[in-house]
Amino acid sequence: MGLKSKIILLAIAPLIVATAIITYLGLQSARDLASQELSIYEFNLVNAKKQALKNHVNIAMSAIRPVLENDLLDEAEAQSQVKKILANLSYEDDGYFFAYEMSGVNLVHPTQPDFVGKNLWDFQDRSGNYLIQGLIHAAQAGGGYHRYIWEKPPLMKQEDKLGYVIAIDRWDWMMGTGLYLDDIYAELAKTQATMNDNIQRSFFSVMVVVVITVILVILLGLAINLHEHKLADSRLKELAQRFMRLQVNERRGFSRELHDGINQLLVSCKFRIELAGNKLKREHDETIVQLELDKASDLIGQTIKEVRQISHNLRPTLLDDLGLDTALKALIDQFLERTGIHVDYHFQVTTEIPDEIEITLYRLTQESLTNIEKHAQAKHIELQVGQSDRHIVFECLDDGLGFSHETELSSGIGLINMRERLELIGGDFIFESQRGKGTKVHALLPLKNSFNKRAKSDHNDKKNSSTLS
Repeated sequence: MGLKSKIILLAIAPLIVATAIITYLGLQSARDLASQELSIYEFNLVNAKKQALKNHVNIAMSAIRPVLENDLLDEAEAQSQVKKILANLSYEDDGYFFAYEMSGVNLVHPTQPDFVGKNLWDFQDRSGNYLIQGLIHAAQAGGGYHRYIWEKPPLMKQEDKLGYVIAIDRWDWMMGTGLYLDDIYAELAKTQATMNDNIQRSFFSVMVVVVITVILVILLGLAINLHEHKLADSRLKELAQRFMRLQVNERRGFSRELHDGINQLLVSCKFRIELAGNKLKREHDETIVQLELDKASDLIGQTIKEVRQISHNLRPTLLDDLGLDTALKALIDQFLERTGIHVDYHFQVTTEIPDEIEITLYRLTQESLTNIEKHAQAKHIELQVGQSDRHIVFECLDDGLGFSHETELSSGIGLINMRERLELIGGDFIFESQRGKGTKVHALLPLKNSFNKRAKSDHNDKKNSSTLS
């Protein structure tokens, strides 16, 4: 998986996980809320049924009360009239009234006249509920409700039913009526279906939003990656062009030094030797010949010194012969001899350092000390080279004048050289300075996955030490 894919996945994965958690919690809360709402709705519907039952029974009592309060009728005639009134009373489509003796004998049952005269004390519905006993106990308790299963007319299909009964104390009867609850269940099922549908629509809407968001994040990520890729390509091309220009300039300078320096010295040396030979052929005084040879020897010495200086500028021999620590100490000793500024130096690296890292550290030290010598007017310097798990850490601090303007911080050739050297090997460069508070140069050079390409190493080896402009 590429870096771009990892970045996009890193952006999308938390979004998807967070959305999934929020959606799950939201759905769970919606389900819990819907369950609570349904429970409250069912409670209200059942209460409405109960109140309707009580009203119906009160109406039935109002209808039979004149008979019950008529003392002129004998018992048999009064009971017959009450039974007739209850059998003829009805409400809605399937509402009727029933009456029982407290012993369980049925007296009135309009929908099932076969039960009249039978003792149904031990009658059970399909759930095992002794429904007649329950109704009688509720009536004896002063009136009350009882729930059971009964056949609903006209299809006589068994449905849940809620009954309300009261006692007729004059004859020790139980009278009441009941309402079927199937319409409540149908209403609850319809309401629940509506709620579930709303929840599903909400979930679908959330999913649509999530999908659109993920697509937008992916497109935005691709756009940003494409933009950054273009910037990186542009920066890489710029670095490559600058590298080529520096290489050409260095080769031109190297050619100039060979032509104007070493070549001229060698030509002069050749002329001196030829002149000494001519004088020797003419039998001049040996002292004159020796003088010309001494001058030629001096020119050869200057040529050797010039070659050493060019070689040192390309790559200090101390790095190869004695290592980075000794090379830096020699550089610091030379700085101390020139300036008299004390350098508190610490080198704490135990691992083997790649060549391109060594030369970069050497040039960083060289650039930093040159900058301090020319501009800082410092009295004390701290220079540290340490090691972390994945980096070599370079740090140089001085107590000099410092400077505060951004243009001063970024326009110096020495700083540009430092920054470019570190960019070429994948390092990080931090330069901090404040007027009156000194300057800090901080760099991180990678130990692993460092750039080992030969062209970059040659670039580092060949680049001459530059000064701050």
